[in-house]
Amino acid sequence: MNDRLTARGALAAVADHFEELPEPPEPSEPSIGGGASRPDGPIGWAGYAEARAAATARTGETESVVCGIATIGGRDAVAVSFEFGFLGGSLGERTGDRLAAAHATARERRLPVVSLIATGGSRMQEGMRALTQLQRVAHESALTRAAGLPQLAVARDPTTGGGWATLGAGADVTLGLAGAQIGFAGSRVRPADADPAAYTAEAQLAAGHLDAVVGPADLPARLGRYLTLLAAPSAPAEPVEPPAALGADALPETGWAAVRGARAAARPRAAAYLDAYFDTREPISGDRCGGVDDGLLAGFGRRAGRTVGYAAQLGTRTTPAGYRTAARLLRLAGRLGHPVLTLVDTPGAANDAAAERAGAGPAIADLFAAVATSPVPVTSLLIGEGGSGGALALAAPGNTWATPDSYFAVINPEAAAAILKRPPSAARTTADELRLRPQDLLDLGIIRGIVPPRPRPGR
Repeated sequence: MNDRLTARGALAAVADHFEELPEPPEPSEPSIGGGASRPDGPIGWAGYAEARAAATARTGETESVVCGIATIGGRDAVAVSFEFGFLGGSLGERTGDRLAAAHATARERRLPVVSLIATGGSRMQEGMRALTQLQRVAHESALTRAAGLPQLAVARDPTTGGGWATLGAGADVTLGLAGAQIGFAGSRVRPADADPAAYTAEAQLAAGHLDAVVGPADLPARLGRYLTLLAAPSAPAEPVEPPAALGADALPETGWAAVRGARAAARPRAAAYLDAYFDTREPISGDRCGGVDDGLLAGFGRRAGRTVGYAAQLGTRTTPAGYRTAARLLRLAGRLGHPVLTLVDTPGAANDAAAERAGAGPAIADLFAAVATSPVPVTSLLIGEGGSGGALALAAPGNTWATPDSYFAVINPEAAAAILKRPPSAARTTADELRLRPQDLLDLGIIRGIVPPRPRPGR
């Protein structure tokens, strides 16, 4: 999809069918200062009526958004598409009317909302009456969220101002078109020395504010997959089965053998488990607070006809951004009614100064709370190292399983030996004392079971 397509062109690029919603009625009461009855708008901006007429003549539209029911990838959704050629895709009162009607339709018909955004922000010619539409849009979005309906956004070029800060950044899943200009500050109001690269889709992805950057040719298929994955389930969520073990078959004889097996470079990691478990999957990325943890995968996958949310550690120390991303996934899955699978594999939480400044403690606490209060069942599988609270935060109480090549410990044996003022060589015997092997965890009631290996061809 070309980032300068018209509103209808953007819709045609992603939708197989589109039926426009009827124009919402004019407000029954005039706006402050004369409102709809004034030819130049609610604040009497000289020449506003002429500017609107010129915009209509240029674009064929009467407002900056086109709203309707679209079929995308075989799924129906309420679609909102911005016309940047109409006064820079700015939000005014009538824009707010259309957006409110679109969300009301979504809730009435139980449909997701897909926003194709291209906007420069709020409409100056309507003053504060335009700016307050952001509150209105946020309210409608919150009602749709409370109804358990997913909201997806595509940030086209440009997506700035209030449109980014509501429909864009406030969506459940936010995609950015490659190379698009995205940011709260538009190009004409940024500091003169601002780095333009910071206001791009790629920079927003790196900062944890987008879930993916997508090329125009890939966008229709990606949107269709997200709509399929996020669609409301037909029945209440049931716990999913844990994945089969992909690594060692035999249980470790000693605690130190368990530690060595979990740390083995050749041991299968989370990506292999997710690929074997799901038929298809799409990511969510970033904590929406300025951070991304490359050591954590999160998103939604499809298995045996049902959607499952997932959060999986990759064997590195998990950063605060990783914990916040996992909590974001848990809460989104809970709101949409999808069960969750977590894969536990970390030597522990990141413990450097940067992690402390980024809020390691609060981030871990938030994930503990998200797991503890999840309205959908969570299944966890320990696939490698289970290092202290940084691993336990991702584990489901009462429904955690383990592979044979894994361990879980209150603290790793080297650190335990150091704390107990033992020599480094004592880490091996300390590992046995910690009772961290999968079979020890089962005896202690920490895990529910040890998963068998995946059946191999010929067996």
